[in-house]
Amino acid sequence: KMSRMRQRIATRLKEAQETTAMLTTFQEVDMGNLMEMRAKYKDEFQLRHGVKLGFMSAFVKASTKALLEIPAINAYIDDNTKEVVYHNYCDISVAVASPNGLVVPVLRNTESMSFADVEQEIANYSNKAKAGTLAIEDMAGGTFTISNGGVYGSLMGTPIINLPQSAILGMHATKMRPVVVNVSRIPFS
Repeated sequence: KMSRMRQRIATRLKEAQETTAMLTTFQEVDMGNLMEMRAKYKDEFQLRHGVKLGFMSAFVKASTKALLEIPAINAYIDDNTKEVVYHNYCDISVAVASPNGLVVPVLRNTESMSFADVEQEIANYSNKAKAGTLAIEDMAGGTFTISNGGVYGSLMGTPIINLPQSAILGMHATKMRPVVVNVSRIPFS
């Protein structure tokens, strides 16, 4: 039988599908520089901060920067007043695995967090999720969500918005592929 929390999550996700006009776009990104940076600094980072350097801190910090530059994405429409409510902070929900499925705890005030702060907080939430000690308060109030299906090998997907948020970023697997770089140097006939 589904736990009460899983039932509530399922109800809210279905509600989001039925009540929002969701649009999904797919973009491939060259992760080469980020992968190189991570490989170069991961050992030093772990020694200094006691936590592994993953990609999620870069995704969180990049998303935070975008949310601050485009406040409408970090806002929601109040159902009662029909007004757009803007947040002056970024509370990013990050999907983490638990024995009972994905849960989405909230990193609070990511605009004031460092890469190390983000990685440490994700590690803390991951440990709490595995131990089954995440509280409802840990998962309430996010202004934007990042879901990472790539840890399961997913190449693409359509994540469901976590209401009342207005957007979600779905990250997927990193694959090594040949690509054209610096197109301006390629001679065309």
